[in-house]
Amino acid sequence: MHIGIMLSMPGDLTNVAGLVRRAVEAEEAGFASGWLPQVTGLDSLTVLAIAGGATSRIELGTSVVPTYPRHPVMLAGQALTVQDATGGRLALGIGLSHKMMVEGVLGMDYSRPIPHMRDYLAVLNGLMAGEAVSLNGSEYRVNARLAVANPVKPPVLVAALGPDMLRLCGRHADGTVTWMGGLPYLRDFAIPAVRAAAKAAGRPAPRVVAMVPVALNSDADAGREAVTAAFKNYGLIPSYRAALDRGGAAGPADVAVAGDEGTIAAGVAAYREAGVTDFVAAIPQLPGAHPEDAYRVVAELARG
Repeated sequence: MHIGIMLSMPGDLTNVAGLVRRAVEAEEAGFASGWLPQVTGLDSLTVLAIAGGATSRIELGTSVVPTYPRHPVMLAGQALTVQDATGGRLALGIGLSHKMMVEGVLGMDYSRPIPHMRDYLAVLNGLMAGEAVSLNGSEYRVNARLAVANPVKPPVLVAALGPDMLRLCGRHADGTVTWMGGLPYLRDFAIPAVRAAAKAAGRPAPRVVAMVPVALNSDADAGREAVTAAFKNYGLIPSYRAALDRGGAAGPADVAVAGDEGTIAAGVAAYREAGVTDFVAAIPQLPGAHPEDAYRVVAELARG
């Protein structure tokens, strides 16, 4: 299992230079990957392209780029640009976002998310593989081919939480990215579902990238309180709430790895045993989470 780090979280106002510096530091610390979210702030793919020039080894991932605002033809070209700029180190995480964002903020229709993602992947995967794509789907009608020499398709990881999206992900993507799932949810629900779908479709075993809150504190309750303070709003978003419920979690603190160094090491190992291929730590930048010490402990685990 590879161990990575979230370089930022939604709401973080760090500028481009600061985010690139974090990617460099993550590589130096021994993390296998560094990930950026995409909501309404800086463009994650642009930042990762710049970070690619300042690093040489670390995988650089998006977690995740919302699909609705970006036509798949445009995202395919952008992703291949970043793949080139990073020397083939991009992991392209994409997702639907949420109804409140797509309809409430963007003013777009969110009534058919599964057909939307199915058509989107058909276009995106084909174009990034260097193919001509002709699709007359229910959500996209596309006739296109990219003018990119020797394209190297990055892995496409779809944010999937519910059963329908997990099955779609297993059939048409290279893996999934989860957030607010937690160990029981992943072990008993998500991983079996996405693996079964991939196997039925004749695809390789999918990557399972688990973004997990991590808080270091000798008082586990204090660490959990820091996670709650940082991430409590996620427990109110319907898709995350459903994932928490499926795993028997009352809130974000219940899916966190929180406690002393031994507890964190044991927690990370449990994700490995559950079948997670990539554990990515999201460390709250709050005193109760001791972020600098938590970063050090997870980096030590990453180096093995």
